[in-house]
Amino acid sequence: MKKITFYLILFIAVFSTSCEDVIDVTLDNAPSKLVIEAAINWKKGTSGNQQSIKLTTTTGFYSTEIPKVSGATVTIKNSANVVFTFSEIANTGQYACTTFVPVLNETYMLTVVSKGNTYTATETLKPVTAITKIVQNNQGGLTGNEKEIKTFYQDPPSETNYYLYKYVYSNQVKSNFYVDQDEFFNGNEFFSISQNDDLKKDDKIEVSHFGISKAYYNYMSVLVSIAGNNGGGPFQSPPATVRGNIINTTDSANYPLGYFTLSEVDIRNYTIE
Repeated sequence: MKKITFYLILFIAVFSTSCEDVIDVTLDNAPSKLVIEAAINWKKGTSGNQQSIKLTTTTGFYSTEIPKVSGATVTIKNSANVVFTFSEIANTGQYACTTFVPVLNETYMLTVVSKGNTYTATETLKPVTAITKIVQNNQGGLTGNEKEIKTFYQDPPSETNYYLYKYVYSNQVKSNFYVDQDEFFNGNEFFSISQNDDLKKDDKIEVSHFGISKAYYNYMSVLVSIAGNNGGGPFQSPPATVRGNIINTTDSANYPLGYFTLSEVDIRNYTIE
């Protein structure tokens, strides 16, 4: 009986192995699109003069390298027609400006000229209320025994506000992003919350609260729902074709990916106790 069982197992193993075929999947390569990562963030307590914009293109599914876009002309203009020029850093696709002047509630216009196409977008620099405190709860999560933190702030009354929260963890490679609006807590104290089930003593967390526009809130809501809360970030190329606020004024059909957003941001660092 043992011998029969042995040969039966051997037969199944050989048969299963012989049925394994390698299937090559051929994927169509769509024309590459320009990706504009134009997030102007003014950290509270700083001048906000140093800003950068990154230009890349989409690439094939199996590609391990993201193509950088060099040789573009990148500028931002405020409502007084003052132009801030972003110069490329040594063929990196990264364009930097050291003289930017951030003004809350000011309207700015982005212009990118690349490979015969002109791309533009207009946005307003949104303020954010200050973080007031961080509170650790050791009985959090679904199980009631996980460590979590809440980052509190006082929402301004008599106005509609939209927020982007970012949590960076020392024990996790990917950051958490999610958005919020004050529809149900307008004028009251509220908080963002960590979303990491594996926090332990001495783990470090960087919390960022951004003030954002309603349009960017809607854009990020779609991205978070597609990518999940552990997505690579709002300023990287999205996992699906989600159109942002940047248009191609030369050829409207050849629209870029990415978004032009301006935010005041408050940042706090916390170590799990």
